[in-house]
Amino acid sequence: MEARIVIDLGTATPPYEQVKTQITSLIAVGELQPGTRLPTIRSLAGDLGVAAGTVARAYKELEAAGHVASNRRQGTVVAGRRSPAAPSSPSRTPDTAQPSPPPPQKNIIKLSPVNNALEVMAAVDHLLDAGDQAGLDEKTLVSLLKGRLSQRASLAEPQPDGPS
Repeated sequence: MEARIVIDLGTATPPYEQVKTQITSLIAVGELQPGTRLPTIRSLAGDLGVAAGTVARAYKELEAAGHVASNRRQGTVVAGRRSPAAPSSPSRTPDTAQPSPPPPQKNIIKLSPVNNALEVMAAVDHLLDAGDQAGLDEKTLVSLLKGRLSQRASLAEPQPDGPS
């Protein structure tokens, strides 16, 4: 998983909560498909610059909420979810649950440039509707947007040239 999580130490929201909320959001919007393996606790903590206990707590709460499953062999993976169109199976116990299939290849969607403010507003409305359908609250949507803006800003920064 490419770390698409951004920790804002200037907010009152604890870092573990930010990690948990952002992973939940990535699952809800389909960025993380069932069966996708998450980074190890130490790896993600190192990438984010937080303590391993912070990520461990986030993963533990995600597992308690049923968003991820952890085991020694596979690590932490996104749990399967039922879609409304899929027939629901009788209650499954963890002993009879089948492992989720590997995630499908992700399609890369290229968006055409938006030419005017009306198109931008229509795009924003579409994203808000998608967030509502995914069950995301305003705080989560703002967090996702801030994370994407931070990523863009870091990608736009000029990279230093190698040694001359």
